[in-house]
Amino acid sequence: MAVRELVARWIEEGRARGYPHLLGIAGPPGTGKSTLTGAIVAAFGPDLIGVLPMDGFHLSNAMLDRLHRRDRKGAVDTFDAAGFASTVERAAALRPGDPPVYVPDFDRTLDDPVAASHSLSPELGLIVVEGNYLGLDDPQWRRVRATLTELWYLDCPEDERLRRLTFRHVAGGRSEEAARAYSVEVDGANAALVEAARDTYDRIVDGQVLDEFG
Repeated sequence: MAVRELVARWIEEGRARGYPHLLGIAGPPGTGKSTLTGAIVAAFGPDLIGVLPMDGFHLSNAMLDRLHRRDRKGAVDTFDAAGFASTVERAAALRPGDPPVYVPDFDRTLDDPVAASHSLSPELGLIVVEGNYLGLDDPQWRRVRATLTELWYLDCPEDERLRRLTFRHVAGGRSEEAARAYSVEVDGANAALVEAARDTYDRIVDGQVLDEFG
């Protein structure tokens, strides 16, 4: 079954039963998870699909400074994993008549999370849960995976992934040299952690899947 057809079926089922399916999209940094999520939402509309991004659960820069971890921002321990897992479980528990679940997102201009950026309601057909670490075999991340109808691994060629990350870090204020180093050293270590669980995912997709939502 084509990916778009599968998403459409989940939306129809979620709407018919009165509460949404949850689709997880994970993969190493820079593979295009947010781009794919945006394309899915654009194809079906925000009245049918909600978004729950892991990046909204970044620890703030102030907290990372306090923990002396800002130089490793993006590593698995720089997220509120327990808070994320609890929020995903709340979204999975939505039923007709429940109030919305409000969730944060990450603002790349501010370089910090912003509260209540998305609203998730039981009327949605599908919620896309998106982030690097959804497939990790760790207690908090297993809580997330247990809620998902399916978990996808988004693949991307290494050179393209590094190009995107370097561009992102330059846009965030780093020099070209520093951006490349961060992409290879910090993001690279995070990518290796994610890639180690690649074979445990329900489906592996690549950037060409975007063509189905164009």
